[in-house]
Amino acid sequence: QVQVVESGGGSVQPGGSLRLSCAASGSILRFYAMGWYRQAPGKQRERVVRITSLGSTNYADSVKGRFTISRDNAKNTVSLQMNSLKPEDTAVYYCVSEFPGGPYWGQGTQVTVSS
Repeated sequence: QVQVVESGGGSVQPGGSLRLSCAASGSILRFYAMGWYRQAPGKQRERVVRITSLGSTNYADSVKGRFTISRDNAKNTVSLQMNSLKPEDTAVYYCVSEFPGGPYWGQGTQVTVSS
């Protein structure tokens, strides 16, 4: 059973920073891509960024230059550093593993950007 758990959400003022972390169970997960999605109230879930097992990344245009994803395959963790946050970044952020049979989603963590 694949389990994905996010942490690190919270509230921040515009221009601030937050770091999200994601831990996935199972050492074999390091061979598969992972990513972060978000869903704002009343909107569809959208992909923020995806990272392959080799570290190739694909960012949504709305976060390019502000968000940075990284992964530690030895620890089966993925992090998302979010800088220069904007009110429109407010959403529930989900970590996902593309392990076969999935995707496998975490429970989500709330990020709120407000003055």
